[in-house]
Amino acid sequence: MKKYFIKTFGCQMNHSDSERIAAYLEDNKLKPASNPEKADVVVFNTCGVRQMAEDRVYGQIHNIRKKKQKTKIILTGCLANRKDVQKRLKDKVDLFFPINEFEKLENFVIGNSLEIENLKLKISAQKISHIQESIAYLSINPKYTNNFQAFVPIMTGCNNFCAYCVVPYARGREVSRPHQEIIKEIKALIKKGYQEITLLGQNVNSYHDSKINFSQLLKKVDAIPGNFRILFVSNHPKDVNDEMIETVTSCKKVCEYFHLPLQAGSDEVLRRMNRKYTAKDYLKIVNKIKKAFEKNKPGKLFSITSDIIVGFPGETKKQFEESAEMMRKAEYDMVYFGQFSPRPGTAAWKMKDNVSKTEKARREKYLNEILKKTTSENNKSHAGKTLEVLIEKEADEFYYGKTRTMKNVKIPATGKGLVGKILNVKIAKANAWNLEGKLN
Repeated sequence: MKKYFIKTFGCQMNHSDSERIAAYLEDNKLKPASNPEKADVVVFNTCGVRQMAEDRVYGQIHNIRKKKQKTKIILTGCLANRKDVQKRLKDKVDLFFPINEFEKLENFVIGNSLEIENLKLKISAQKISHIQESIAYLSINPKYTNNFQAFVPIMTGCNNFCAYCVVPYARGREVSRPHQEIIKEIKALIKKGYQEITLLGQNVNSYHDSKINFSQLLKKVDAIPGNFRILFVSNHPKDVNDEMIETVTSCKKVCEYFHLPLQAGSDEVLRRMNRKYTAKDYLKIVNKIKKAFEKNKPGKLFSITSDIIVGFPGETKKQFEESAEMMRKAEYDMVYFGQFSPRPGTAAWKMKDNVSKTEKARREKYLNEILKKTTSENNKSHAGKTLEVLIEKEADEFYYGKTRTMKNVKIPATGKGLVGKILNVKIAKANAWNLEGKLN
């Protein structure tokens, strides 16, 4: 029997896609291999957000092809549609397929006689009629890699065309899954005992199926019986409205956590990024979120996190300082920084990348010091409280988990077999980047 191995790079959406690719291959008689060297088919699910991730793909494909000439190498994800990547890897990769053209994988497997039977996607004609072909693969029941946390894609693609981003080119335009299909998948997960459901999309809050928008979908998921958490990523500030804020802050199962990507604090940089909001617009949303949490969940802790790119083409020191000032005002609980990396095919690719690597690193370090102050202060509010923590792993006689505000918690492992459980933890110490506590 033939074996496969999947290597996933990048975001949670790629992780979710890999789970569906794995399920498809296993449903059709391939077995998973423990490493690429033992596989007949190796799938690379790639990320094109950073040059570093791209370079890792090149290196790993080269090594596999050098060791095993007969291995079939398949490349999907962000890099699959790039002509320069296809040209560079044409003698090493057997198939390039964008995830929204899943039938290319099916045709390839059939054409290469990989001892697979019944290769057609198991999607009824009725479903095809109301789902665009580009997301038909999302109807495959995935091979979940975790038995208590699950990623559930609700839409894919993007219509925003931010100047630095490859997603609209790699995944196409926004397409939403039918809400009935999403609810069915989540109900099945809850029945199996899953503790945490993360709704996925490049722009989840632009979700729309018939008359169901993102806020209405959240309410439907929140109404599913069971003790579980709801998270969602990622959303665009331009689509955050009062209805969404009210829904997120009032639903009982939706975590007290709001990830709101800023990317830059300068209006001019935001304009060049094509982000479609101003710094003032963004800060107004942040303040609304804070007030809504305080009103709808009085006394409960909450957190707001963000993404910021440093060194976008043309970003002056003054414009960079505006990002720093925005961080001080927003008082984030966490920020995921990215040093600008030019991506072929995007609008920013044609811009002059005139901020040096040294300066980008300096700017990231500067913002990280601001973040350290706000996270330290915010974490102090957790000390002494008893909080619900989902235990994610055990290592070196400690449990590690997350609160409903997505704070990392380190706990002495006094009990056994607690991974995957939601437990009450008394927070004894608040550090800059994590909390420490004991099981109650």
